[in-house]
Amino acid sequence: MGERGKLITLEGVDGAGKSTHLEFLADALRTRRRHVIVTREPGGTDLAERIRQEILAQPMPPGMETLFLFAARADHVVRVIEPALAAGTWVVCDRFTDATVAYQGAGKGVPLDVIERLQELAHPGLTPARTFIFDCSYEVARERLAASRKTLDRFEREDRDFFERVRAAYLERARAEPSRIRVIDASADVGAIRKAIAADLSGL
Repeated sequence: MGERGKLITLEGVDGAGKSTHLEFLADALRTRRRHVIVTREPGGTDLAERIRQEILAQPMPPGMETLFLFAARADHVVRVIEPALAAGTWVVCDRFTDATVAYQGAGKGVPLDVIERLQELAHPGLTPARTFIFDCSYEVARERLAASRKTLDRFEREDRDFFERVRAAYLERARAEPSRIRVIDASADVGAIRKAIAADLSGL
């Protein structure tokens, strides 16, 4: 049996710019002769993408939102992530369960023990090998979202208090799991951010 692949995730508040670095990260792994796929959450499968559309468009109670997210995640893991990892492919994913802890947990008050139980159902034993949290201030995030000129979804339209709760949860997550999670200063220039990512990947 060949070597199992690894799951690398990117996290952060809306507007932090993490998506800008997805392909760079994947290409950095490919230069090390890794087979890499790039995916996202919620999404990554036909079913999960349909669930994503509903989550982003339709206001719903936090508990229901969390159930939808884990339903999408379970399908994504079974159909895409686990088969890829088993085949030796590295998976670079835009968001994973850390996002649910930050957004639905800290942001919207869903109890952490509920999220943990759903996590065990959706992806038992699967934890990212490395998670990059892109961190920036509310002002920087708002400026970037405004500059994107796109129609904001309901998460991107949340107020400052929600943003700060989500940001604090991400940073607390990083303090609790320093061996897995790296915090990236997303307010830095693109070159500095990519240099930091490349340097960290060399240790995997």
